[in-house]
This record gives sequence, C-alpha cells and structure tokens, in this order.
Amino acid sequence: MNELKKYDIAIFGLENKAHEYVFESGDAFFAAMEQQLIQRGQFRTRLVLDKSSTMIRLDFHIQGQVELICDRSLEPFEEPIDVTERLFLKFADEAGELTDEIELIPWDTQQINVARYIFDFIGLSLPMKKLHPRFRTEEDEDEEEEGKVVYRSGPEETDESDSPEPPIDPRWEALRRLNNN
Repeated sequence: MNELKKYDIAIFGLENKAHEYVFESGDAFFAAMEQQLIQRGQFRTRLVLDKSSTMIRLDFHIQGQVELICDRSLEPFEEPIDVTERLFLKFADEAGELTDEIELIPWDTQQINVARYIFDFIGLSLPMKKLHPRFRTEEDEDEEEEGKVVYRSGPEETDESDSPEPPIDPRWEALRRLNNN
C-alpha cells in the first residue's frame, strides 16, 4: 500500500485555484491495486486539480501502455492508452456518488487519493475483446463482412428496362380494366 501513498493529495488548506500534479507509474502501481485485470504497464498521469469553496474539479490525462493477454492466443501484448477524463468532487455533509462524474465528499476531508480513479479510467479505456494487434486486421475484415447485410422494407426497387413485366393474375386484370374506365 506504500506505493499508493504518492497519490495522496492534501486538499485541506489548499488554495482555491488550479494545481497541477504529474504521476509516473509502473508495475508496482498495478500490484498495489490488488486486482487481476492488469499486471504490468507504464504510464504517466497529468492531473489538474481545480479547487473552489464548494467542489473540486479533477482533469486527468493518462498516457502510456499496459500489458494485456490476448483472448485468442494467450500471448502478452502492449496496449497503448490515452485517456482524458473529468471528475467532480462536491463537498457535502456525507460521502456518496451522484453520477459517474460527480462524487460527494465530506466537508472535513483532509486528503484525497486519486489512485483508484486513475486505475478505473485505465480499466474503462481497455477494449472488451483483448486481441493481439496481429489479429485485429483479421477481426476488422470479419466485422466488415458481417456488416454488409442490408435490410429493406417495402417493395424492392428494380430497373424497369431490364426486367420484363410479370404476368398479371387474371382475377386482378378484370379489376384493372374497371379502374381504367
């Protein structure tokens, strides 16, 4: 847990203005998070913390790469990450979460730790299907082929000059003559 201490930001007594922080992180970060999604990676986080009397706005920009295991071949590969996210911490009487972007923190909060936010943003940026880059062109071609199905409603449009007129059912022919008269 010592690794995550460097992500603590003392907000008590911090001036009401924008403050910039930069965090360099690696494998120790992912090990300290005690999770199984990502084991290895290197990234840099630029955080702009804008404090006011009623809330704190956090603007994250995370760049780097993480090592993932391919779902198809089980080989490790590097996945680039480039994430820009915004989060609001609003001072309130008790802690809670209003939306995905707005959290409530108690008025007497002394410090915040941004490690969990950084990890969550990285995790959400990863593809659902983890494919080694050499399989991605294959996968893209397969998806394009699947995407060529066209659905139409109503009568099919045809070029009148190329197709002969279909024979008319004799029962309808009598009605057509009545209608034309």
